[in-house]
Amino acid sequence: MKNSCESCLMPFSKDPGQRELDRYCSYCFKNGKLCYEGQDLKEFQRASYESMVAHGTNKILARFFTYLIRFAPRWKSK
Repeated sequence: MKNSCESCLMPFSKDPGQRELDRYCSYCFKNGKLCYEGQDLKEFQRASYESMVAHGTNKILARFFTYLIRFAPRWKSK
């Protein structure tokens, strides 16, 4: 089992919700499907950044985490 989400790289130890799959965090996978089913990395990064800021993450830290998303297994080849 991996230690972080394959879509956003959030460490599972920081995931506040209940995960449905071993591969994804509770933010990326809900109700049996990916929350963002598109293939546009920049759009996913924008939505992730906005969500992090809305949940109280410092904007600079949110920018850093958003940058790292491009290295997640789901997005590496995009």
